[in-house]
Amino acid sequence: MEVLLRNTPLAAAFIGFLAAQILKILFILVMEKKLDLHMALSTGGMPSSHTSTVTALTTSIGMIQGVYSTFFAVSLVFSIVVIYDAVGIRQAAGKHAEVLNEMTQLINEIFEHGFKHNDLKTLLGHTYPQVLAGIMVGAAAGASVTAYF
Repeated sequence: MEVLLRNTPLAAAFIGFLAAQILKILFILVMEKKLDLHMALSTGGMPSSHTSTVTALTTSIGMIQGVYSTFFAVSLVFSIVVIYDAVGIRQAAGKHAEVLNEMTQLINEIFEHGFKHNDLKTLLGHTYPQVLAGIMVGAAAGASVTAYF
C-alpha cells in the first residue's frame, strides 16, 4: 500500500477524487441546507469527481514527465474520453431514465394493483459547469500533490 501512495500521479488522482466528493457534500449542505452523505458515493453532482480525478492525474503526469511525454499524451486522451462521457453519454442516459420513470409511473396508474416499479437513477451525467468545476478541483489537487511530493 505504501508503494501505491508513493506514486505521485496516483496519489494526486485519489486526492482529486476525494476533494470533489467532499465538495459535493458541502455544496449540497450550503445550497439545500441538508447534510447528504449519500452524495459521497453517488454519481453526478457538483463538481464532477470523474473529471477531477482524471484532471489531477493528467496534471501530475504533466508536471513530472512533461507535456511532451507519451505518458502525458495517454493520460490526456484518457481524460478527454472520460470528460466527454461524463457530459454527453451519461447525461443522455439520465434523460432516458427520466422518460422511462414517467412511463412506468403511467403504467402503475393504469394497473393500480400488481405493478411495482423502482425508479431509475436520473442523476448520471454532468453539466458543463460541474465539469468545469471538476477540472479546476482536479488541476489544483494534481498541482498541489505533485508540488508536495
